[in-house]
Amino acid sequence: MANIVIDRIRKSFGAFQALKEVSLTINDGEFVSLLGPSGCGKTTLLRIIAGLETATSGDVRIGDKSVIGLPPKDRGLAMVFQNYAVFPHMTVYENVAFGLRMQKADDARVKAQVEKAAGLLHIEQYLDRYPNKLSGGQRQRVAVARALAVEPKVLLMDEPLSNLDALLRLEMRTELKTVLQSAGTTTIYVTHDQTEAMGLSDRIAVMHGGVVEQVGHPVQIYNHPATRFVGGFIGNPPMNFIKVPVTNSHVAAGAEQLAAPQGSGNEVILGLRGEAVELAPLPQGLEMRVRVAEPMGSHLLLTGSIHDQPVRVILPASETVKSGDTIGLKLDQKRITWLSPESGKSFPAVLA
Repeated sequence: MANIVIDRIRKSFGAFQALKEVSLTINDGEFVSLLGPSGCGKTTLLRIIAGLETATSGDVRIGDKSVIGLPPKDRGLAMVFQNYAVFPHMTVYENVAFGLRMQKADDARVKAQVEKAAGLLHIEQYLDRYPNKLSGGQRQRVAVARALAVEPKVLLMDEPLSNLDALLRLEMRTELKTVLQSAGTTTIYVTHDQTEAMGLSDRIAVMHGGVVEQVGHPVQIYNHPATRFVGGFIGNPPMNFIKVPVTNSHVAAGAEQLAAPQGSGNEVILGLRGEAVELAPLPQGLEMRVRVAEPMGSHLLLTGSIHDQPVRVILPASETVKSGDTIGLKLDQKRITWLSPESGKSFPAVLA
C-alpha cells in the first residue's frame, strides 16, 4: 500500500486552466473522494495521477517515489471506469485474471487471486459465465474484482456507479465500502454524487473551478463548510443562505439576538442547514412564510422565504404546517455557519 502526495499540480488546455495548483495528500489505506460538478477538474486530476494525462507543472508521488513521467503500467495502480470495460469474449474468470496475465503471474497465483477477488465481490458463482449473461451491477463487480486481483498500491475509480440504477447503486456502494475496508487499498474516487462521497469516504476533497475548496471528514464538511459553494453543493436540501443585517455586533432572529462573527461589517450571510431548526411561536421565532409543504414520509419539507429570501427547512413528519402558513423558527445556534457576502468564505465559529 502507499500514500499519495499531489504537489502543486497545474493543468492548462491552451488558455483554459483546468487545475490551478492543486495540492492534496491521501494517506496509506485511506479512501478519499474528489467531489464536484462537471468541469471542476476532478477527472483531469485523476488522469494525471494515473498517467493518462500530463500535468503542466507540479508533482505526484506514490509512496516515496515521483511518478511524473512514468507510464501507467509502472505506477502500481489500477483503475475502474464509469463504463464496465469488461471483455465480452472472455469469461468472468479470464476478465478478473486479465491484469495478472499481463503481469505474467503463474497459474497458481492467478487462481488464488481470482478466487480471492471474486469472493470479496460475491461473484464466485459467475466465474464461468460471459459478461452478456450478467446484469449491469454484476459486470461492475467484475471490473472491481479485476482491479483488486492485482493487489494495486492505489485504486483509482472514476464514477464507477453512475451507470447503475438507484437501487443497484445503493447495493454496490455498501459492498464497495466493505470490500475496500477489508482490502485496505488506498483509493481515490471521483464522483459528482454527494451521497456516494458522504457514504464511502474517509475524507472528501470538494473541487470547484480547478481548485480544492475544502478537504475533510464528510460530517465536518457537511456541518462546517468552508465556502458558500461547499455548503450549497453538499446536502439535500442544500444549505440555506440568508443575508441579514448586523446591528451592534448582533443579528436578530425573531426575539433572539445572535452574536455576529468578528469582522462581519454591516451585514453577513447566515448559513443554515434545513434540519437545524424547530418550530417556535411568533414573534419569538424567526418568521418564515411557507410556500409549499411536502410530506416526505420521514420528514416534512417546507419551501418558502425568510427576509424575502428562498429557504428550505425540514421539520418532523408529525408537524401540521400547511402551504401558505407563516411560522416561527428557532435556530440551532451551534449549527449556524456565518459567511462573508463578499468572499463567500466562512468566518470562524462564534462562541456563545
